[in-house]
Amino acid sequence: MSKSSDKAFLGHPVGLAVLFFTEMWERFSYYGMRAILVLFIISPIEKGGLGWSNVEALALYGWYTMMVYVMGIPGGILADRWLGQKKMVMVGGLILCIGHGVLAIQNINAFYAGLVLIVIGVGGLKPNISTIVGGLYKDSDPRRDRGFTLFYIGINLGAFLSSLIVPIVADKFGWHYGFGLAGIGMLFGQILFIWGQKYLTGVGDYKPPVKIEGSNQNKPLTKIEKDRLVVLFLSFIIIIVFWGAFEQAGGLMNIYAQNKIDRFLFGWEVPAGVFQAANSFFIITLGVSVAGFWAMRQRKGKESSSLFKMAIGTIIMGFGFFAMAAASVQAGSEPFGKGVMIWLILAYLLHTIGELCLSPVSLSFITKLAPARYASIMMGVYFAFTGFGNKVAGLVGESSQVEPIKVELIASRADLKPITRVDTSLAKDKDISFRGAFYQEGGKLMLTSKDDNNKNVSAFFKSETAQILAALKDQEASKDKPLHFTINLSKKDKVKEGQQPKNDAKGYEGTFAIEEVQNDRELKTFLYITAFTVAFGLLLILFLKKLKKLTHGVEEKEAEEARRIAEEKE
Repeated sequence: MSKSSDKAFLGHPVGLAVLFFTEMWERFSYYGMRAILVLFIISPIEKGGLGWSNVEALALYGWYTMMVYVMGIPGGILADRWLGQKKMVMVGGLILCIGHGVLAIQNINAFYAGLVLIVIGVGGLKPNISTIVGGLYKDSDPRRDRGFTLFYIGINLGAFLSSLIVPIVADKFGWHYGFGLAGIGMLFGQILFIWGQKYLTGVGDYKPPVKIEGSNQNKPLTKIEKDRLVVLFLSFIIIIVFWGAFEQAGGLMNIYAQNKIDRFLFGWEVPAGVFQAANSFFIITLGVSVAGFWAMRQRKGKESSSLFKMAIGTIIMGFGFFAMAAASVQAGSEPFGKGVMIWLILAYLLHTIGELCLSPVSLSFITKLAPARYASIMMGVYFAFTGFGNKVAGLVGESSQVEPIKVELIASRADLKPITRVDTSLAKDKDISFRGAFYQEGGKLMLTSKDDNNKNVSAFFKSETAQILAALKDQEASKDKPLHFTINLSKKDKVKEGQQPKNDAKGYEGTFAIEEVQNDRELKTFLYITAFTVAFGLLLILFLKKLKKLTHGVEEKEAEEARRIAEEKE
């Protein structure tokens, strides 16, 4: 028995331990960076961020997370045709180490370069390390699904630790310290994978096609292989729907936690990115139980096919957004209100249970159905469709955000003297942010600043008044029932370090966001996601029998083997 096939890690091949901890550290780096990426992008420049709008941040997040997974296709092709999975994981890990190191540099060009390198690195590592996991097991080995669940727990142990630590480090010491810490995690993973090569003997190596006289190496796929590929590609549609909803975690839900959730716990304001750890925590604590539940159903001969699990997972995950809708209702019950954090935690709990039903199972499903000569490529295609789901998540997140109305400060310094806090910020050429109420009176827009002694500030700004008045009419606002705004202003020409502030109140421009309109858009988004994902999961169950026929019994054999082993133990 080879080192790659013995049972030295919780009843699984010892090579699984190497892959478990390698992926743990790789995910530490990825999810640590992911937990603070959008928050860094929307953070004001004076606080070390990029100062982008929510819409711009979610757009970049969607493109980035899509490309991270789409690059799995060339990563899989390179592994299958030239390098093998192990060497491709090695190359991808090295590029990731460089990318995270570059991202820690405080420079906009370094930021873009770091993201590009991380995209390339994950594309080389992610699909191939998952394929190596499948290669540890023989066909019809009932341990395969549980092995992938263990592997998935490793992924989330890294994600849990980084989601707790990296946002706190970024909050206390600065964003780039957080990015740097994530990179250190990747370096640990790379070192561990190099050390553990002796436990992966014969798995994941490149094997040139053997030329057999009279045989056709490019022979077409058999009918069974074609049918199974049809099922695989249909399952990829499920992947787009699932991740298109689930990946709101790093985008919309992250921003929502920052702005609309009461994050104070025993007097400490929890950094928004820390809530990302809830998903990983629930996977670690519930992963074995969920896998055991499905294994029990399989032994009893009840429906436990991969497609059924994926459908149930999509439905459960969808209900998590109903909890987010509840948080939105609570936050919208008063001006600038916030929801309690239990709604966010409940959403992550339901998302996690859904993920445990779908994600590790879908990885295993590919290794069962994909033709052997296309194993890495199909795993790459899977991650590409995961990437498309991430892009959908970005688009959905963007659609939930109301484009802020542009405003320009036209008041003089003397006009602003009575507004103490604003005047103090202007004296230092700092960014300004304040809230208030607004309504229409005699065809004119009336603004009242809540934060500055209720001063009327309607004449202080040049804005797209028609758009604001339209919102007032649509929401049926009045002086007795006004709408509420947040104004964010930034000086176009920042004073350089060492120079004295101009102190002239000139050159300020920014955005005017309407609170009630934004709340309404977010609530509808959460409800739409719930309705669509639940309906999609139910539709999949409706066509389950027809889809299972196209797999030609690949999972039935595994179920029989599981029942046989259970009977022998009894």
